[in-house]
Amino acid sequence: MVQPVPETIHFPSEEERILKLWDDRNCFQECLKQSKNRPKFTFYDGPPFATGLPHYGHILAGTIKDVVTRFAHQSGFHVDRRFGWDCHGLPVEYEIDKTLGIKGPEDVAKMGIAEYNRQCRSIVMRYANEWESTVTRLGRWIDFKNDYKTLYPWFMETVWWVFKQLYDKGLVYRGVKVMPFSTACNTPLSNFESHQNYKDVQDPSVTVTFPLEEDESVSLIAWTTTPWTLPSNLALCVNPELMYVKIKDHATGNVYIMMEARLSALFKSDAEYTLLDKFPGKTLKGKKYKPLFDYFITSKESGAFTVVLDNYVREEEGTGVVHQAPYFGADDYRVCMDYNIIQKDSVPICPVDSSGCFTAEVADFVGQYVKDADKNIIKLLKEKGRLVNASTFKHNYPFCWRSDTPLIYKAVPSWFVRVEHMVDKLLENNSKCYWVPEFVREKRFGNWLKDARDWAISRNRYWGTPIPLWVSEDFEEVVCVGSVAELEELTGVKVTDLHRESIDHLTIPSRCGKGVLRRLQEVFDCWFESGSMPYAQVHYPFEHRREFEDAFPADFIAEGIDQTRGWFYTLLVLSTALFGKPPFKNVIVNGLVLASDGQKMSKRKKNYPDPVQIVNSYGADALRLYLINSPVVRAENLRFKEDGVRDVLKDVFLPWYNAYRFVIQNVQRLHKEEGVQFLYNESTAKKSDNIMDKWILSFTQSLIQFFKAEMDAYRLYTVVPRLVKFVDMLTNWYVRTNRRRLKGESGTEDCVWALETLFSVLFFMCRLMAPCTPFITEMMYQNMKHLIDPASLEEKDTSSIHYLMLPQVRVSLIDKRIESAVSQMQSVIELGRVIRDRKTLPVKYPLKEVVVIHQDPEALQDIQSLEKYILEELNVRQLTLSTDKDKYGIRLRAEPDHMVLGKRLKGAFKSVTAAIKELKSEQLETFQKTGTIVVDGQELHEEDLRLMYTFDQGSGTASQYEAHSDAQVLVLLDVTPDQSMVDEGVAREVINRIQKLRKKGHLVPSDEITVYYSSKPAGEYLEKVIQAHTDFILATTKAPLKNYPVPASASVIIQEKTKLKESDLDLTIVKGASGVSAPLSGPACAYVNVKITVDNKEQAGVILLENPKGDNTLDFHRLLGVCSSIFDLQNTKLSVYNGKTELTSKTDLLALNGKTLHVTSGAAPADASNTNTLLCQYINLQLLNTKPQECQHGILGTLLLENPVGQNGLTYEGLLHEAARVFGIRSRRLKLYLDEALTEEVTQDSSLKMLSTKMVYIQVLPTTAEA
Repeated sequence: MVQPVPETIHFPSEEERILKLWDDRNCFQECLKQSKNRPKFTFYDGPPFATGLPHYGHILAGTIKDVVTRFAHQSGFHVDRRFGWDCHGLPVEYEIDKTLGIKGPEDVAKMGIAEYNRQCRSIVMRYANEWESTVTRLGRWIDFKNDYKTLYPWFMETVWWVFKQLYDKGLVYRGVKVMPFSTACNTPLSNFESHQNYKDVQDPSVTVTFPLEEDESVSLIAWTTTPWTLPSNLALCVNPELMYVKIKDHATGNVYIMMEARLSALFKSDAEYTLLDKFPGKTLKGKKYKPLFDYFITSKESGAFTVVLDNYVREEEGTGVVHQAPYFGADDYRVCMDYNIIQKDSVPICPVDSSGCFTAEVADFVGQYVKDADKNIIKLLKEKGRLVNASTFKHNYPFCWRSDTPLIYKAVPSWFVRVEHMVDKLLENNSKCYWVPEFVREKRFGNWLKDARDWAISRNRYWGTPIPLWVSEDFEEVVCVGSVAELEELTGVKVTDLHRESIDHLTIPSRCGKGVLRRLQEVFDCWFESGSMPYAQVHYPFEHRREFEDAFPADFIAEGIDQTRGWFYTLLVLSTALFGKPPFKNVIVNGLVLASDGQKMSKRKKNYPDPVQIVNSYGADALRLYLINSPVVRAENLRFKEDGVRDVLKDVFLPWYNAYRFVIQNVQRLHKEEGVQFLYNESTAKKSDNIMDKWILSFTQSLIQFFKAEMDAYRLYTVVPRLVKFVDMLTNWYVRTNRRRLKGESGTEDCVWALETLFSVLFFMCRLMAPCTPFITEMMYQNMKHLIDPASLEEKDTSSIHYLMLPQVRVSLIDKRIESAVSQMQSVIELGRVIRDRKTLPVKYPLKEVVVIHQDPEALQDIQSLEKYILEELNVRQLTLSTDKDKYGIRLRAEPDHMVLGKRLKGAFKSVTAAIKELKSEQLETFQKTGTIVVDGQELHEEDLRLMYTFDQGSGTASQYEAHSDAQVLVLLDVTPDQSMVDEGVAREVINRIQKLRKKGHLVPSDEITVYYSSKPAGEYLEKVIQAHTDFILATTKAPLKNYPVPASASVIIQEKTKLKESDLDLTIVKGASGVSAPLSGPACAYVNVKITVDNKEQAGVILLENPKGDNTLDFHRLLGVCSSIFDLQNTKLSVYNGKTELTSKTDLLALNGKTLHVTSGAAPADASNTNTLLCQYINLQLLNTKPQECQHGILGTLLLENPVGQNGLTYEGLLHEAARVFGIRSRRLKLYLDEALTEEVTQDSSLKMLSTKMVYIQVLPTTAEA
């Protein structure tokens, strides 16, 4: 049965209740079960690390994934949703290194790899429970039980398979490469990892001398921001084409060679030096110079310490002479290789270990961390007389994405996957993917792919998937293993785990007589694992081969824009290399969620609210809608503001909830007052001829059409704003303009039309919004489903909104003409409201006339068709339509926008402003149409001018009307005062106070009340207005309005004193619609007449279906019990019929109020006639001065004076006893009266037969304690 909807709601608590419902019914798994035979929609979930807690970036991506996959399910697909975990790599190792104080490989060697990896394994799922509870609390449906983890041996086996495919295709090679290197994590990083964390830093900046061997009085001078690389210098490089100069420095007398274009970097003016010579850079080629240090002096034999040429030297920075440390810079390495200063098989000159400290080769600085050694190197250079100058330099520098420490560039032997040769194929496959937003594909991702470099996939680490290469000592013999079975066969050992501690000791016999092959020590970059997840999550190709191949590529993935250089890239590289295909068809890229000040969210700075706290305060739906209705779903950044989440509650959820509450309230009122049982069936609902019903139904169908098209195109950023706008249209336009119809004020049939319309729209909305806001839609549906005819739903199981498919578009209901007409009406009403605000005329005060001027007669016709709503919303008496604004003396005038024009025009501003004020109305009308106008030689646009309507002072309308317009329509309001209208406005103020007081007392429209009032001083203006408008107030409030005093017997609900129009208005609301309310025309309680035919014996009587009113409602089984008791039919099996229809336990008895039921011992009755009048004599009861007890609420009841007919007549004592029993006040003494004023008492001598059909008022006498 449908439940009343409370006035207030705490969304987070309701969400917790829905979570329990989903959990109890196992709704997510049930969804998957229901859809298992449908077409598949494949989704890949990028794996996060569980070593940290989920943040807004995870919540955002998770919400986008949840919205899209829920939409796919509700569109008729089966969507497997498995959660994945990244378990290997730097994030985990870095945590352990910090915890255990591990500084480098020696420390790991001491504790042993097995113990180190055991420590890593122990923290991998540290926050898994928090992740699961947060993700679940946010309403995301994803399978945690059937997850994948990159540490599962079956996952790792597929990673081996992927690598072997690449190896067999010749895409894997070993090389030395200068790479970004994390000294904190002791490992190289790939190019895309190094681009993830750039910061502005101050580094030392030094210029040093390199004296020429041929003339040591002349020095080349070079500039660097990495002094720590100078001990490894092997060459100097200049640009062959650009001009260089030999100059004498006046300050020191030293002679330097540098690039001509860079003189300004060293000298402030020409007077500080003398130019001695000028020549192109190529003339310096081969010149030898004196090294800074002698650490690697033996390299001189291979051509070191000479000048080389390359065009990478630029004229934008430094001195135009670049020092070359080939093992610490990619360009340096390339150039020195070109000049044979180093060879591929040379022993690298790289005196820095994996922790970033100098080795013994650099004796002066051995053991010092390179960045710390900078100052000592500078000091030594100064002592040697080789330092020209030293300062600091601010630039953008890469930091390790995991440890947040500066990276260095360092040559390391590494294993690579060839990528550069397949750039064209990568670009081609990328073009087959649909990106939202599209610019990411072409710009950010496309540009990255164009410059793709070979991918270094090996890491000198421990906790990861080992690279499955077994090699001989000379690396001549290499075996690549692609599966566990292959490893077992080659080693003869049973393998159960693939981590280093389990396989490093295994050897493979050489086939070339080289003894045994041992596994090389490196592990895979964890990005290689996450790029392999499409295959590894299903253990392809070892299992699920067919299922994978049928469902690849994925239909959909989504992650943040930072993944263009991470997961998106590795997925594409591997799928292109393996299958020549893209890995996914559709991808949504989200922007970053920043703190409210635009900074990166930082735990240390505490510059953002805790997500859990936000959910506990506002609910998950509010957070979800805030995130997906923001620029962040267009790959732009979002500054997170808590107020934004609060606004979703205020502007979207509360109005929507109130519309839902309003429809349920009025469905219940309809049943209570009219006896109409509301049951919605889309296919049998009668078509309404009301224009606003047609409008909202058309608007809804247009929304469904738009929603499906845009969601199919993955454009969440267009869908959600339309859904939010729709809530506004529904609540602020449809419900507002149809409140009276919905309350039944225009007749039952029209009320049912309006309720069916509003109910159908809310039901449509719940299904549409379910993917975005799964909680509030479920909450509403769980109550609304009791009012939906199950036969009207296609689905077998309708117990959750998330089991229902999205509604189909009913194109026949779309009427663009009506949508346009209502849009015109809205413009008129909004413009009218602006005029009222401007003139401080509240809507409560009626006005005489609104004039609407429009050039299009069809638009005026549309506005005419909605006249009733315009008059009501603007509270005006008359609507006048016209195409002639001259008739009303309307003129346009312009005002310049001082801010905009002042900045732009500067000196010309004054004369242009004067000319603007002289513009004629006709010129401005043309400007309205074209958007441009030339004034005083300056072209002006819409943003430069503000247009206003004024009245021709000679027209006589200037004081009568106030005007306002938009681009299409002009509205005039007659604002002249009229006393009768002012009076009505005051009466409306009184109504407003009564309704607000009603709300304060937590009353609903169906609660019966009486309003008592007093206005002081008596006889003044306010009291006269109330007396003159009593009927008007009564018609609106539906409650009798009576003068003070309030009867002593009245049950007061709420009382309030307020000030209005210089008078004190005192209002009291009491229980029960006394006095003016219509007398009851029958029993206060619902009843049925009963005719019994059992064992050839006939009896008749009455059964009350409730007593007091609204309490102790009978169900079918209790009805049978009451029948047996009253008519003495114990031990007889009874059947009950309404006409020829047999009642069951599902029958709603209250819907049968006033009907005659036939009771037999089995067969249908021969005579099923209905009796319209009550068969037994009765009286109604009203409790006056106390509340009912025993958990009852009703103050109206009914007593039968006989039952069955002619039997068990009631006595006076019986009347007192039964009256007390009905209201649960058996222990109290009562007095009974025939009038509310308590003047006509019912006594022992009263004839009870004479009381039949009358109302008897019950006064409860005070107890001794009360007295």
